[in-house]
Amino acid sequence: MLLAWFAAIAGLISIVSALTPEAADRVRLVGGILPPGVPEAARTTALALGLGMIFFSRGLARRKRRAWYLAVAIVLASALAHLAKGLDFEEASVHMLLLMALFRSRRHFVAPGDPATVLPLVQVALALLLSAVLFVVVMYETDNVSARIEEAGLLLVAALGFRALWLWLRPLPVVPPCAEDRERAAELVHQHGSDSLAYFALRRDKSYFFAPSGKSFLAYRVIGSTALVAGDPIGEERERGELMREFVRVAHTKGWRVAIAGASNAALEDYVAIGFKSMYLGDEAVIKPSEFSLEGRAIRKVRQSVSRLEKTGYEVRVLSTADADERLRTELRAVSEEWRGNWPERGFTMAMDALFRYPDTVLAVAVSPEGSVGGFLQLVPSPASEGYSLASMRRRKDTPNGLMEYLITETLGWAREHHVAEVSLNFAVFADFLRADEDAGALTRAARWGLLKADRLFQVERLHSFNRKFFPNWRRRYFCFERWSDLPLAGLAYLQAESLLTPPGPWVKTQDLAAH
Repeated sequence: MLLAWFAAIAGLISIVSALTPEAADRVRLVGGILPPGVPEAARTTALALGLGMIFFSRGLARRKRRAWYLAVAIVLASALAHLAKGLDFEEASVHMLLLMALFRSRRHFVAPGDPATVLPLVQVALALLLSAVLFVVVMYETDNVSARIEEAGLLLVAALGFRALWLWLRPLPVVPPCAEDRERAAELVHQHGSDSLAYFALRRDKSYFFAPSGKSFLAYRVIGSTALVAGDPIGEERERGELMREFVRVAHTKGWRVAIAGASNAALEDYVAIGFKSMYLGDEAVIKPSEFSLEGRAIRKVRQSVSRLEKTGYEVRVLSTADADERLRTELRAVSEEWRGNWPERGFTMAMDALFRYPDTVLAVAVSPEGSVGGFLQLVPSPASEGYSLASMRRRKDTPNGLMEYLITETLGWAREHHVAEVSLNFAVFADFLRADEDAGALTRAARWGLLKADRLFQVERLHSFNRKFFPNWRRRYFCFERWSDLPLAGLAYLQAESLLTPPGPWVKTQDLAAH
């Protein structure tokens, strides 16, 4: 990591040096030795290589072997360019020190590149070479070259150069899990899935990493160069620390940083022991059906919603997803599509990717007096703890207010009758900040203000307010990462996984979970 920072600083030094005047006596000395135009070309080269060093420093931080090869070539070329443009011994010395550091640490760069990029890389390299040759020929053989042609040529060369860099540094692709691995993961979830997030590991967009014993695994997804682990490992609890340690080791050999989204308080000690940093992510709202009641003034609004829906003739049917016939499935798809509109399916750590693919999930369906579906809940089991977690909730836009409160209340009644230990509702991001009052500190108030402003897009405050109506127990969740410098990119990977960075639009229609 220090070497990556060294490379970025060296790149910044090259940029500043290329953009500032040279010492006059040195320029005269160089001008008397080198052919005309070479110092100016060396200045431009130093600027481009400085930008390149900042670009590939990320690859050095991820210990990519190809980044090391590229760094050696660029650092050596930069040192020569600084000497050629004005005998800049100081800048050249910095680059030579960096070159020595690269050679001393070469054994640490073990992450291989993607072999599938070799042929495209050769094609781009040939195109880049041909474009550069044509550009030079046009420049020197044509007396009058328009500025537009010159700019277009430079842009083409730059675009091809960045394309080549991207292909060279692209990480290895993730191989999707095979059917056998999916079956093993499902078995472990049903045997050891006591955490409310365990079942969500079975989403099809997640890959699996198993312990050597085969008795535990973790689910993850790679976004960019971040391996985002969803919740805690599932299986033998005593294997958790060693499983995470081995996954981090393997991830580093592939050039990935590792982050954990939705880590529980119980597992936090294991992650800290490995070296992870942690930050508060939010609270999960959990209700014990045996303790839930509509009695009392505090919960009167939910009670009024339930009474209003009952008077209008609504009923709730709770059934296994496997028992839903095609007519009901068609109605549920229509409700889901109407509720989503052009917004993408959101969720990664606490949401499913399909309504009908998992037969052991449960549907709670609100049926109107006319017999049509007004809304529904999808719940997934926590088999080892005899609990359920809410995966999605949808309703038609013309249904009476309070339909979701009615659905959840009736579902909790069903859960109580079936001796369900707990029902996990939604995950409220940064709930502590949303609950803050005027006596809180300035940073807390500022965070609350920002969350309230972002509520129109992310519905953070509305979801938290909805959860609070049921007076749940709050279960804290954390976001864990290896280094503080990893937090920005790991955080962006998490937001992308949850589809919080995907804008609404007609292109997201195909992502509807009800289509499966």
